[in-house]
Amino acid sequence: MIHTYEGETISFEIKYKNRSSVGISIDIYGNIEVIAPKKTPDHRVIQVLEFNWNLIQSKIKETKERLDGPQVKEFQDDEKFLYLGNSYPIKIVIDNTIEKDRVEFDNKILHISVKQQDDENIKQSLKRFYYQQCKSLVEERISLFQSNFKTKPRSIRIIDSNNKWGTCDSNFHLTFNWKLAMAPLDVIDYVVVHEMCHMAHLNHDRSFWRLVGKIIPDYKAKEKWLTTSVWKMTL
Repeated sequence: MIHTYEGETISFEIKYKNRSSVGISIDIYGNIEVIAPKKTPDHRVIQVLEFNWNLIQSKIKETKERLDGPQVKEFQDDEKFLYLGNSYPIKIVIDNTIEKDRVEFDNKILHISVKQQDDENIKQSLKRFYYQQCKSLVEERISLFQSNFKTKPRSIRIIDSNNKWGTCDSNFHLTFNWKLAMAPLDVIDYVVVHEMCHMAHLNHDRSFWRLVGKIIPDYKAKEKWLTTSVWKMTL
């Protein structure tokens, strides 16, 4: 079926099942499915769609952006970058008197001070900021969760990786991807706990996942966030 509302048109499929309410699901490709109780009138389905219209449009937009792949970032004022799960604009200040390029965050804007206007300098300054924040956050969260474990990490290192969020080797050396600083704090917590659980169970057996679930009961939701958001965790 097709419906137009507030100047936007969507296509959706209706499935009728034994249930008590109308639900909406959007798959990873942006396909919309409405699941409704049997004999639900069309006007009720439309009513639910329109009530959730802004959320549907937001999900469709996010899906399209994800499928289009990582966006090419422009290192100029007001370009937005992820930090702790939210997007913040950058503000660039050129100051040739500073000893070292730096980034400061005031809870609203990422202020980047550089000696000269150069995209690579700005990019590397941001990257150093994420490295530093990731190290600080990971160490803080490890201390928070340490009471759940008998063993302590022997070292903590921040790395650049395209396919791993973290690792733990047999000697309890932990590594974490600097891009985690772009994720919400509860997602960082999951990755930290995941790697700490490997200090007790080196593989991903049932005992390992039981321990993860004991500490982070909704860990699957955190995994889903990483899977669906990795495309936008870029510089």
